[in-house]
Amino acid sequence: MKVLLSCCLLLFSSLAPASSQADKVVVHKSSYSLSLVRDGQVFKRFWIALGSAPFGHKTREGDQRTPEGRYLLDYKKADSAFYKAIHIDYPNADDLARARAMGVPPGGRIMIHGQRSGFNPRVQPSNWTNGCIALLNQDMDELWAAVAPGTPIEIYP
Repeated sequence: MKVLLSCCLLLFSSLAPASSQADKVVVHKSSYSLSLVRDGQVFKRFWIALGSAPFGHKTREGDQRTPEGRYLLDYKKADSAFYKAIHIDYPNADDLARARAMGVPPGGRIMIHGQRSGFNPRVQPSNWTNGCIALLNQDMDELWAAVAPGTPIEIYP
């Protein structure tokens, strides 16, 4: 019995962390969804809010758009003004070149974040960010636990 219990504990302890870890995050702006993906399979989906001009690729600072393309979630920020935040490594080299050619600043500080600190409703309005991706705080807790710095994110129109 002791051997069986030890085997079960070992099995569950080795599976638990891996089962909740994403190897990719996928955002579909048109359906306001953020999906956690592991081994090519979506295992969790969240409803998101975007900026006030959600459609189209971010081209400049202040355009209220969320970038589109492939990026990395490069660091976590526990002391964010928006509950918790995970930084998206926008702008990349292509974004910088595009902005330079247009003669505009590319913008930056694009994050996936929870709600403004001190504000925690059960629902959130659409399109209230400045181009970031926002989740409800309880959803942000799940995302926070499921991704590590270096996780790729793909953002689609």
